[in-house]
Amino acid sequence: MSNVDNETGGQSQDLVLQPFWDYLHQNHHDLLRSPLFPVVLSVTTYFFLVGLYTVLDLLAPTWPCINRYRLHPERAVTWPNIWTTLSITIYNHLLYIFPAAVAQWLWRPPTPLPPEAPTLWSFFLGILGCMVVFDFQYYLWHLLHHRIPWLYRTFHAVHHQYNQPFSLVTEYLSGWELFCVGFWATVDPILLRCHCLTTWGFMVFNVYVSTEDHCGYDFPWAVHNLVPFGLWGGAPKHNAHHQRPATNFAPFFAHWDWLAGTHTMPALSDHSVTAEPDELKGSED
Repeated sequence: MSNVDNETGGQSQDLVLQPFWDYLHQNHHDLLRSPLFPVVLSVTTYFFLVGLYTVLDLLAPTWPCINRYRLHPERAVTWPNIWTTLSITIYNHLLYIFPAAVAQWLWRPPTPLPPEAPTLWSFFLGILGCMVVFDFQYYLWHLLHHRIPWLYRTFHAVHHQYNQPFSLVTEYLSGWELFCVGFWATVDPILLRCHCLTTWGFMVFNVYVSTEDHCGYDFPWAVHNLVPFGLWGGAPKHNAHHQRPATNFAPFFAHWDWLAGTHTMPALSDHSVTAEPDELKGSED
């Protein structure tokens, strides 16, 4: 009886995602097979999230229930801040992401859609594996681009023009940094041989936590408040990186910064400012 129970439990676990996958298969088969779908999924997820955060940024000065969660409640996100970061984001999407998407659409074959959905275990384990690999890749990239002055000035300094980030700073990047981030997000699921549903789940979660890291809010439901033992970075630690750029290089987890001695906890002084209330920009050496 125990063997039968174990097999039945395993089968029920395997079938958790199957109805959802069957629905996608039957109703959106051509869309999902398109090489453009991962790009569209990532871009729409990003603009949806930054749109929500931007609305919060504009409401925060007059809504105390929102402003209380901001890391810098005394510093308003202004329309000039929004237009500057949004213009660079759109510029990068038109100059880099759109041509790459067209090339992928022309030369990459349609995505094969297996009839079986991933198990729930492999789905979450695959996302976790991609996050761990991506975290290591970006930690090394980020560390080098802060330790080597030429790399910092040429490629990474643009991201640090804002020393108190808000959501649209997430992709306020140089073309080289945007390429590296997009390349790893695309290649890592392939290297780990993830199911396409797992790949898409990783892409959405990656965009979500990247935007959350830069959002400038410390909500109770943020990932860093849900993951125990301080294992996750989150917006407060990434905000501290923009304040003290020799620390907190990892994008998601905290273990590489702990091991390398580059970890720091946000201090109350990181949330204080001396500049004018409507000025979020800063310079970085």
